[in-house]
Amino acid sequence: MNLESELLDRIERFKRNLSRLDNNWEVAAIFGKVNLFYFTNTMQNGVLIIERGGKNYFFIRKSFDRGKIESPLKFIYQMKSFKDILNYTNLKYDSIHIEKDLVPVGFFERFNKTFGIKNIMSADLAILKTRSVKSDYEIDLMKKSGKIHEEVMQKIVPSILKPGISEAEVGAIVFYEMVKRGGQGLTRMGTFNAELLTGNICFGESGNYYNSFDGPAGIVGVSPAVPLMGSHNNILKNNSIVMLDIGCGYNGYHTDKTTVYAVGRIPEIAYDYHKRCVEIQNMVAERLKVGAIPSQIYDEVMSKVDTEFDLHFMGYGSNKVKFLAHGIGLVIDEYPVVAKGFDDPLEENMVMAIEPKRGIEGFGMVGIENTFQITKNGGVSITGEDFDIINIV
Repeated sequence: MNLESELLDRIERFKRNLSRLDNNWEVAAIFGKVNLFYFTNTMQNGVLIIERGGKNYFFIRKSFDRGKIESPLKFIYQMKSFKDILNYTNLKYDSIHIEKDLVPVGFFERFNKTFGIKNIMSADLAILKTRSVKSDYEIDLMKKSGKIHEEVMQKIVPSILKPGISEAEVGAIVFYEMVKRGGQGLTRMGTFNAELLTGNICFGESGNYYNSFDGPAGIVGVSPAVPLMGSHNNILKNNSIVMLDIGCGYNGYHTDKTTVYAVGRIPEIAYDYHKRCVEIQNMVAERLKVGAIPSQIYDEVMSKVDTEFDLHFMGYGSNKVKFLAHGIGLVIDEYPVVAKGFDDPLEENMVMAIEPKRGIEGFGMVGIENTFQITKNGGVSITGEDFDIINIV
């Protein structure tokens, strides 16, 4: 695989996507570290300038030397301040497209002091659309993440779930076991102010606890200051449910997976509800075909969910969310989403995590999540195909 060609192709696809959204765009400036990595293969403090009718410029403040080692691009320049950009291009444009969902106002104002561009437009959707369609190279990295994910969740976790262990301890072991197998450890989110540490580690009713994160699973977390991963105080007891909603990553690219474990005996309704969640996952997966419309998939599948099941479906009580699947890649929460309002057709090699879950009052949460590659024939799981509750006696 020629990495330089891969990166240049991403930039050209971004330019085409931005042209479809705004045929009059002039220049784009990319500041975000994840987007910089996507377009340059290095994560440095700098800015990528993409001119519609001109050249590309990647200016690095720190570390220029590391950037030159990691990125094969030829248009890399060192800068000590934004004024150094004027040594190569003057950016005399009326408008500029930036990551408006990401870049702080104060930061951009400091950048724009040098250039005085009046009209500040959004490049966010064009970037998301570009990143949503993965190359074979990216798919291969996600499949490697998926294999780590499957092994840890299906083989390692059942061996550590013993009464007396805490949620936080389980989270720490899962983190270690993923890193041990080549996982990157860090799990990235794209939403503003969103954080994720390993994922949701939930014993019993933790899965129904209040959660500010835009997902169906609840979580108590470490503390109010760190409402992530799992609690030191929530100790596993016999005859209870365990739900792990975990992210994994490999060389920047993530997969998402949820597995449910029964420690001892649990009510039969938990198995029944879980089975229905698996059926819903499979209904969504078979519809993830090239050309399908996400909003139509959402409406079709939700029309098959009866009122009783829907009561705590996709979140217990106020945790309820209105989607069935989300894109995934360099961050857990990528574009597109299987939900109302997402009307652009799916494309081959998009990747989505399908996560139907159902809360049970006074007990906890059951359900499933796996990461699927979109093909002409439907979604193909890259995080395994064992969807049942894992019983631990």
